[in-house]
Amino acid sequence: MRNPTITNGAADRPNVLLITADQWRGDCLSAVGHPCLRTPNVDALAREGVLFRRHYAGAAPCSPARATLYTGLYQMNHRVCRNGSPLDARFDNLALAARRAGYDPTLFGYTDTSPDPRTMDAGDPHLTTYEGLLPGFSARQALPEHEKQWLSWLRSRGHVEATSRSIHIPVGAKPGQISNASPSYSKDETQTAFMAGEFIRWLGEQDAPWFAHVSFLRPHPPFSVPAPYNTMFAADNGPAFARAETSEREQAAHPYLEYAMPRTGKGGFIYGATGPLADWSANDLAAIRAIYYGMIAEVDAQLGRIWQAIKDSGAWENTLIVFTSDHAEMAGDHWTLGKGGFFDGSYHIPLVIRDPKAGASRGATVDHFTSAADIFPTLCDRLGIQPGNHLDGEPLSPFLQGRKPRRWREAVFWEFDFRDIGERQAERYFGLGSNECNLAVIRDQHFKYVHFTGLPPLLFDIKSDPAELINLADEPRYTSIRLAYAERLLSLRARHLDQTLAYTELTERGPVTLRPASEYQLKEPR
Repeated sequence: MRNPTITNGAADRPNVLLITADQWRGDCLSAVGHPCLRTPNVDALAREGVLFRRHYAGAAPCSPARATLYTGLYQMNHRVCRNGSPLDARFDNLALAARRAGYDPTLFGYTDTSPDPRTMDAGDPHLTTYEGLLPGFSARQALPEHEKQWLSWLRSRGHVEATSRSIHIPVGAKPGQISNASPSYSKDETQTAFMAGEFIRWLGEQDAPWFAHVSFLRPHPPFSVPAPYNTMFAADNGPAFARAETSEREQAAHPYLEYAMPRTGKGGFIYGATGPLADWSANDLAAIRAIYYGMIAEVDAQLGRIWQAIKDSGAWENTLIVFTSDHAEMAGDHWTLGKGGFFDGSYHIPLVIRDPKAGASRGATVDHFTSAADIFPTLCDRLGIQPGNHLDGEPLSPFLQGRKPRRWREAVFWEFDFRDIGERQAERYFGLGSNECNLAVIRDQHFKYVHFTGLPPLLFDIKSDPAELINLADEPRYTSIRLAYAERLLSLRARHLDQTLAYTELTERGPVTLRPASEYQLKEPR
C-alpha cells in the first residue's frame, strides 16, 4: 500500500482514528494501576501519547453520551436527553467537520444518533430506531445492537446456530444463568475481532489521508466472553466494591435510587435473564465483574491487532489515534450494573491520545479534569477546522504539545436525564414534569455536588468518602459548601449557554463577529 502521508498533495494532514469501546471504566487500565487488569495495548498507546487520568463522559446512556463526544456540546445544549432523543440537525459534529477538511469520515460500528424528524418524511423507517448514523459519516460496516451483520459473518464461518443474540449464552449454561463458560464462538470470532478485521481490510484500500471511527460494542453487555478471557479473572479479583452494606440501604440513600434500582432488569446484562437486578447477590455481581474484566482484555487484544496493521501499512507515524469510551459501567458498585444516575462509576472513562506530531508529550500523564466535550474541539484545532457553532469543550492541544494551559477547569461537569417520554414512568412516580426529571453534577478533587431539578440534592466529600456513601447535603455544617457548589454550577451553566450568535453584533459598519481564543487561554494564571 502507498504511504498515505504523501498522496494527493495532503502531506500535512494526518490519518485520524477515533476508537470508542462502549462502557469501559476509566479505572480499568493497568496504566492507571488497576490491581488485576492488564491492558498492554492501551498502555503501549499511552507510552507514545498522553494518558488523561481524570476524563469524564458528559452524559449517559449511549445516545446522550455520544452526542457530547461528537458535537463538543454539553447535554444542556445538544438536548439529546435519552436514547431516542433526536439530535438537532443544526449542530455541527466531528464527522461533518472532517468532511470539510477533505476527509471521507468512515464508520465501523455505530453512533446511536437519532435523526432530527423535522428533516424527514413521517414514514421514514429511520424514525423507528435510535441507532441512526451521525450526519457526515460514511458507514463502511454498521454493527447496531442486534448484531445481525456479525451473526451473518459467524454463519459464513460455520456457526449455523448464530441466528440471534442467544449466541452469547455460554455453552452448557441456561438462558439467564451467570456463567464464565465460553460461548460457542472463539476469541478470533468476537464482535470486536469482526470489526477490527473490517477496519484492517478497509485500511489496505487507502491511498490518501483517512479518517475512521471504530465504535466497538464491547465491553458492553451481555456479559459473556470466549476463552481464554472467560477464566482470566476470578470473582475475588479487583478492588473492593464501592457500595453500602446492602442493596436496601443503598436504595434508601436517595429518592432517585429508590426509584431506579428496583426497575433495573437483569435482561440487559445476562442474555435471557428475567426479573430485577436487585435479586442478584454480592457473589453474583462479583462473578459478573470478573467476566467484564475478561471482555476488556479481549478488546485490548484486538486493539493490538489494529496497532500492528497500521504499522504494517506504513501509516503509524502519520496517524492520530484517540482511544476512549462513551460512558462507563457500574460493574457492581452501589449494587448495580450499567450506567446512569450520578455515581462516578458511570462517567469516569479512559482517554488516550497519540499524536505523532507531538513528540514532546510522549508518555505524559494528565491529572487535570477533562470532558468528552473536549474531543471535537481538539480534533478541530489539530486539523485546522472552524466549528460551525459554539462548543462547550476545550481543545486538549496544550497537553498534547507538552505545555500547561494558563488555566484549566478545576472541576468536571456532567448531566443525566431520566425523563420517560414514551411511558412516563418517572414522571408519574415522582409527580414531576419531564423537564424536571434530570440532574447535573459538578465535581472537583474535594467535593461532588449533585443538583436534581425536582428532587433533593446530594453532596459528597470525595477526599474522605471516595465511595460516595455519605450524603452531606443536609448537614448544617456543610450548608455553606453546598451553596458554594450550587453557585459554581449555576455559573458554569450560565457560561455555557449557546454562544453561537452571542459573539456577533450588527453595527453601522456591518456584522462584527468575535472569534475568541479558548476561555482558558484568555485568563492569566492565578
